[in-house]
Amino acid sequence: MPTDAPAQVEPVCIGPTWERDPEHPSGFKHPERSLGWAALAWAHQWLRHETGEPWLCTREQERFVVWWYAVDERGRFIYRDGVFQRLKGHGKDPLGAVLCAIEFLGPCRYDPDGPMELDPYGFPHRTGRSNPSAWVQTAAVAKDQTRTTMTIFPWLFSKEAIAEYHIDIGKEIVYAEHGRRRIECVTSSPGSLEGMRSTFMLRNETQHWMENNEGHEMDRVIARNLAKAKGGQARALSITNAYQPGLDSVAERAREAYEDIQAGKVVDTGILYDSLEAPPEAKLSAEAAPAVLEAVRGDSVWLDIERIVAEILDPRNSPSESRRFYYNQIVAAEDAWCTPQEWDALADRDVKVKKREVITLGFDGSKSDDHTALMGCRVSDGHVFTLGVWDPERYKGEAPREAIDGAVRQAFSYYDVVGFFSDLHPWESYVDAWDRELGRDRGRELCIASSSRHRIAWDMRARQKEFTLEGAERVLNEIEEGAFTHDGDARVRQHVHNARRRPNAWGVSFGKESRESKRKVDALAALILARMARRAYLALPERRRRRRKQRMSSF
Repeated sequence: MPTDAPAQVEPVCIGPTWERDPEHPSGFKHPERSLGWAALAWAHQWLRHETGEPWLCTREQERFVVWWYAVDERGRFIYRDGVFQRLKGHGKDPLGAVLCAIEFLGPCRYDPDGPMELDPYGFPHRTGRSNPSAWVQTAAVAKDQTRTTMTIFPWLFSKEAIAEYHIDIGKEIVYAEHGRRRIECVTSSPGSLEGMRSTFMLRNETQHWMENNEGHEMDRVIARNLAKAKGGQARALSITNAYQPGLDSVAERAREAYEDIQAGKVVDTGILYDSLEAPPEAKLSAEAAPAVLEAVRGDSVWLDIERIVAEILDPRNSPSESRRFYYNQIVAAEDAWCTPQEWDALADRDVKVKKREVITLGFDGSKSDDHTALMGCRVSDGHVFTLGVWDPERYKGEAPREAIDGAVRQAFSYYDVVGFFSDLHPWESYVDAWDRELGRDRGRELCIASSSRHRIAWDMRARQKEFTLEGAERVLNEIEEGAFTHDGDARVRQHVHNARRRPNAWGVSFGKESRESKRKVDALAALILARMARRAYLALPERRRRRRKQRMSSF
């Protein structure tokens, strides 16, 4: 009999928490050794839900805790860092508070002489011991974010626990055993954090940790502090919503690091990443949303699906925000020039452009505000590679002109440059010098000219129509078609992710989020100019190209 019920949605499951094992009684894979079972038993005995009932993790939370406390045969933690990413309202903060409590007073450290106990499925595990010098911290870039976790502790610790462990609960710090152990909240002040010997760090809302609010520096300080712990036992866990790509948040960098590990591009350094996300094809509609939410909420059955659907359908909430907050999807803003997935799919870090290969160059420069970028494009296959991206803030507020000039000259010396398109303002004198001294070198001169008056100068301000039609729109189409590869440079990736669609009289170009935005896009402009120069070279009659034979694609 036909039914109008929506088909069941299969979420995107990330992390060992979701790996299936048909031979395990639970149906899920579990670590061979874990302190997590003893930690969960301790939490059940000494912690309480807000209702006053003994704390009991959901099956989903239980599996995560067991994996987080997984140890190897030596008793060392398998994971030194972790990320727990879920939709808004899932219960990340209470779980984070429970882990803080376990690190504060519970059996959170390996004890080689401790007894063995059976988990609920009959498998033996070593019980842990508590850390007598526990110094637990919950960190965020704003006090309101740390307060969310700290306000849980007054009802989380049972009356029996408060009496047994001599717990003293304050607004910003919790003591136990007459001050020998503590939980405290800290905010973005990297200088004050430096040198602290914390034993566990809960990083809260890392999708908001940016360079401009000292989030990155705070993350680096935390990593240095934890690295000093004996036996690698001090660790950090992030709890986060889905981040917005292109903001270069700590959450974004963590996901990229995890994906690089999964792809075998970097060494696995022990990152536990756990996320439950809606599939890419999931629709934001009244018909589709209930089944999608049912899938991505996991065991958080307390979430009111009907209420969340109403939020999703509210026209005041943008689709990208609904996808990030309620579908736990990592998606670009509606006006993104291209999606992160499209750009990242073209990355090929193994490609090497060799000496004397035929290339074209693109340059977009600034002196003190925006970044300066020099990009190369191999003529034979269109592969784009990075020759330099310079941030003036790293050079006392002004672009390192001599170093940039040297990079351009080095490119002409190392490669066979047949075309070079450079934006003009405010590098006019350098562009003129490159034309005189590099572009007309006998036998190695540039084969194409940017205009009838200049070989290199390509004024983007005066040639918006051409830049839009032959530059931005053509390259965007090539990205969508997968027509070329790039070197995966993180700085260029950031600029591409930052770019926003900017319609004009001739089509769709790109620009910054706003005129004052610190999220730069200059490397994308340089990349487009390099691609345009390559296309101009390929359009030349054979007699005007380099005489050596080149294999070239038709893109």
